[in-house]
Amino acid sequence: MKIQSNGVSLNVRVKGDGELTLVFLHYWGGSSRTWHHVTGILAGRFQTVAVDQRGWGESAAGSGDFSVETLADDVQGIIDTLALKRYLIVGHSMGGKIAQLLASRRPVGLAGVVLVAPGSPGPSIFPLEQRKMMAHAYDTRESITATVAQVLAGKTLSDADLAQVVEDSLRGAPEAKVAWPMATMMEDIRSSVAHISVPVLVVAGEWDKVDPVELLSSHVLPHLPGANQTVLPRTGHLSPLESPVELSALIDRFAHHCGG
Repeated sequence: MKIQSNGVSLNVRVKGDGELTLVFLHYWGGSSRTWHHVTGILAGRFQTVAVDQRGWGESAAGSGDFSVETLADDVQGIIDTLALKRYLIVGHSMGGKIAQLLASRRPVGLAGVVLVAPGSPGPSIFPLEQRKMMAHAYDTRESITATVAQVLAGKTLSDADLAQVVEDSLRGAPEAKVAWPMATMMEDIRSSVAHISVPVLVVAGEWDKVDPVELLSSHVLPHLPGANQTVLPRTGHLSPLESPVELSALIDRFAHHCGG
């Protein structure tokens, strides 16, 4: 379904039913479809809401503002429009940085946050030259498949999932592709995330080359009061596609801990 939020048309995929809703935010280059294995597993117990963030999937790019604040406002508008009473936010990579800022605002109804290989609340440690290269990682089918094989995935993706990743990455708005590595990932929201007051679970991939376990331990966990970290064995950065059963089990267990 399409929802007007914060001045832009955003595509949202809703499945399942339950007293607790899980709101899913994808990585830079992905879409709501990134979560299709996970939502397929969890929709039997929860309502799931997977968002195409602005400039990705079937969502409009809007005015070209891709700041963390704007992206968080987009998601809050979706939550308000759907009148969600009680929910968890599950954010992956870029979506994890958005989830952190949204949670720091202590919105009504938020029961907890799952951060899957999340972007750091502080500025990225990637040097400028590396970030310039990242800005072109999704230019062509060949560059995307190389990025998946060499950087993003620890396991070999199925043909269908790889085709989906390529399609989602190609489809992204040019300004959205550039915004994350060149601007949004450099934003500093550390003072804000200190205000998060709900339980937080950080999920790392053992083989993640983008946000490795050590980086999350040193640059994310210290800024999140009371957060716990767990590691998915033999998994790279794309855990929703690489290890969806294991990730779903972690989310389910955490939701139960939060009263879901």
